[in-house]
Amino acid sequence: MAGEPGTPDPGTAGGARVPPVVLKTLITLVVGTVAYVLTNLIDQSEDELWKLVLTNLIDQSEDELWKLAMSVVIGGSALIVQYMVDFEKRLGTVEAGQRHQTRVLAEQFTQLSEAAGLLNELDQAGMSTSDARRLIKSASQVGLQGPDIVKAFARAEIESLASVVTDLTGMTAHWQRDNNEWLIRLTGCAQRTIDATSSSVDRPFWDTDPAGHYLDAQIEAMRDPGVRIRRLFMINAAEEGDPDFMEMFTALCHGQLDLGIRVRFTVLSPNRHTRSAARDIVIFDDAVYLEFEPDRQQSYLQTRLDADARRVDVQVRRFDDLWESAAEPGPRPEPPARPAGR
Repeated sequence: MAGEPGTPDPGTAGGARVPPVVLKTLITLVVGTVAYVLTNLIDQSEDELWKLVLTNLIDQSEDELWKLAMSVVIGGSALIVQYMVDFEKRLGTVEAGQRHQTRVLAEQFTQLSEAAGLLNELDQAGMSTSDARRLIKSASQVGLQGPDIVKAFARAEIESLASVVTDLTGMTAHWQRDNNEWLIRLTGCAQRTIDATSSSVDRPFWDTDPAGHYLDAQIEAMRDPGVRIRRLFMINAAEEGDPDFMEMFTALCHGQLDLGIRVRFTVLSPNRHTRSAARDIVIFDDAVYLEFEPDRQQSYLQTRLDADARRVDVQVRRFDDLWESAAEPGPRPEPPARPAGR
């Protein structure tokens, strides 16, 4: 490579390149000639020097031969010194390359050690290392071959996941809208109990497609390992006094009773119908809960996941108190009578 010690530098544009061996030979000849002349100047006076120049090719004394030998020795020494300088530069380049390679290998080894350590910590924490490897491998494949918008979406999803998991180190996480994915996923993770409240804010949810997926997940959870599910509906006094509403509400309750879900309802008194009472809570295994907090327009604004033991205990006791004072739904509404045929 141009510029490295011991290698010929490229000449100027259009100029000829001088081989290193020829260049070193020329330098040696110049140094030898200069040494020869200097030797003559040291040993001869000014008059003798002019005489030596005129008669050098005709008459050589032993003294002149000695001077010639000295010039050859000095020139050869100059040649050796050039090669030694060249060798030192080459050696310095090799050492610098080795130091760089050593740093690169050390960084790579550190990264591999950190990755192996993280996977080992995941395994000790009971997490799936295979899923972590699959995520990393899939992310790298998307980054190599996916279009820019897919790469951006993948980065956003990974950032979102990292943010949620990081928040969970503090036993809580937030989502700035209604998050049915967390609801269904936690339902699949439950092993013992699911206790849920359903307020009037939540009422329209049961007529949506996500409600069907949620109920399917609950049916699956009740099969194996046999999760017990309780749902507490909360209605207000005006709704209780509306016969049409109560007919539809009772049908909703019995629809969930038929699935194996235990259902009760409570009527909120006016002084209890506050924002706090309108918050829907779903408690999983008495260890973590989802809270759907409505805004002032009574539409869901934020989903909060909380696994703090003290706050979970407060929600569990609150649900148990409401459940104990709640009522069973009335009898199943009779289907409308068919008109008699002619």
